[in-house]
Amino acid sequence: MDMTPFEQWESEVRGYCRAFPTVFASASNARQVAEDGTSYLDFFGGAGVLNFGHNNPRMKRAMIEFLEADGVAHSLDTYTTTKRQFVSRFAEVILEPRGMDHKLQFTGPTGTNAVEASLKLARRVTGRQNVVAFSHGFHGMTLGSLAATGNDVFRRAAGVPLPFIDRLPFETAPGGGIEALHAYRAALDDSSSGLRPPAAFLVEVVQAEGGVHVASEAWLKAVQDLAHDVGALFIIDDIQAGCGRTGSYFSFDGMDLDPDIVNLAKGIGGYGTPLAMNLNKPEHDAHWAPGEHTGTFRGQGLSFVAGTEALAYFTDDELMTTVAAHGEVMRERLQRIADANPSQGWQVRGRGMLQGIDLGDGALAKQVQASAFAHGLLIGPCGSGGRVVKLIPPLTIDADDLTEGLDLLEKAVAEAQGAV
Repeated sequence: MDMTPFEQWESEVRGYCRAFPTVFASASNARQVAEDGTSYLDFFGGAGVLNFGHNNPRMKRAMIEFLEADGVAHSLDTYTTTKRQFVSRFAEVILEPRGMDHKLQFTGPTGTNAVEASLKLARRVTGRQNVVAFSHGFHGMTLGSLAATGNDVFRRAAGVPLPFIDRLPFETAPGGGIEALHAYRAALDDSSSGLRPPAAFLVEVVQAEGGVHVASEAWLKAVQDLAHDVGALFIIDDIQAGCGRTGSYFSFDGMDLDPDIVNLAKGIGGYGTPLAMNLNKPEHDAHWAPGEHTGTFRGQGLSFVAGTEALAYFTDDELMTTVAAHGEVMRERLQRIADANPSQGWQVRGRGMLQGIDLGDGALAKQVQASAFAHGLLIGPCGSGGRVVKLIPPLTIDADDLTEGLDLLEKAVAEAQGAV
């Protein structure tokens, strides 16, 4: 396989290709096939984009029909037939059954742009500057969302200060829990603390990139109550954990939560084509003036087509029932790996088909990734020092492929222990 053009011409910033040193030629559902014919089970899923698998046939058929009919592929924020279909279907399938009246704001095509827009709006609504973000959180690579991100490697690459963030410990982090929220509230109430009320609290229900840390309903409710008590907005970043990944459309479904803004991206485009949007409560959305947050690629016709087709998976319980069952299989297998190594203190965390095993050692996790790749399995480390092996296969993966991938992971962990 010829990798010369990439190595000669592509930027040194490229990353995933270094962990997966091959040239992929085709893909279907949970498998990618390289030019040399090697088949790989994909438990990485485009970093959480491919919830419905590679080349989902239902979406592919709809996209081909759209292209053959000369559908409007690029529309900025002008009205199109395909956009109307997506908006109407999203409201019908997702918003109305939940009693949500949020406005859909289409931002630039990636999750970081959705986060940036939500921070802007929170600051506009409240007239305040600082935003509370939590340790281990990941929210994007542009400066505003990067400021809210905890990862030091990503932050140092900015080259400039990343201000206007008040950092609190996530529930599961050292010093976290509801007590930490009470302490922050007390500081805000103290006129000599030097703290001013923030514009918003930005939080993930499941910190995917941050190490698969899962927040409890009680803690999230305490964050929401604190936000509203001090006149701040409550923003949930559901970019990776949303769109069915945890076993329901939103990661916060079934909880007593009413976010002011929800950040969405990754899976909502359905096919892997880019789409990002915010759900804004109408009273907050009314603070926008036309064109105040813009972007060339807000009207992605192919993404609207595929995203509309993706919503069909949420009109009944079939897929989410499967996600719950597959997620339990994943959790049990990871726990078996941890239990087989009791002296290591490995931890298994996750919800639905977003599961991870914390190996406590970034070098070991990297070796597990390399061993897995050698055996035909694609996985990605995450968390502090890259020590957590995260599994995010397509929600549509076949049961046999899921079992085979977990077998390969177990083999890779055993091999990696001998190599480190």
